Amino acid sequence: MNVLSCSINTLKGLYDISGVEVGQHFYWQIGGFQVHAQVLITSWVVIAILLGSATLVVRNPQTIPTDGQNFFEYVLEFIRDVSKTQIGEEYGSWVPFIGTMFLFIFVSNWSGLFYLGKSYSYLMGMAYFYAGLTKKGLGYFDFTKPLSLSFRLFGGF
Repeated sequence: MNVLSCSINTLKGLYDISGVEVGQHFYWQIGGFQVHAQVLITSWVVIAILLGSATLVVRNPQTIPTDGQNFFEYVLEFIRDVSKTQIGEEYGSWVPFIGTMFLFIFVSNWSGLFYLGKSYSYLMGMAYFYAGLTKKGLGYFDFTKPLSLSFRLFGGF
C-alpha cells in the first residue's frame, strides 16, 4: 500500500509540473469551454493551406502534369506506399484517413518554423551546415555546434 500511495503522489507531482507554461498564451471562452487561441488559429491556417493548395492544383488537371500536380501525385504515391507497407493489401480504404492525418501533422509541425524565435534558430542551423558542407564537403557533419547555437538563439527569445 505504501508503494501505491508513493506512486500516486509521484503522478500527482508530474501532473502539477505539466501545467507549467512558458511565455504568454491566449485563451478564448467559447460556449463555456476554454480554447487555446494559438492552437485554434494555427489549425485553421493549416487547414486553409491544405485545402487551398489542393484546390489550386486539382481544379484544372493537365494531361502533361504541372509542377504542382507532380508534387501532389508524389505525395499521394508516398502515402499509398507507406499505407500499403504498414497495413498490407487492404490499404486502399485507409489512404484518405492516413493521408489527411499525415498532411495535417506535417504542415502543422512545419508551421512552427514561422514563429520568430524558431525561424532564427532553424536559419542559424541551416546556415551553419550549408557553410560547413560547401567548405569541407560531405565529410563535414558536426552536429554539436549548430545545435548548441540554435538552442541558445531560441532560448534568447
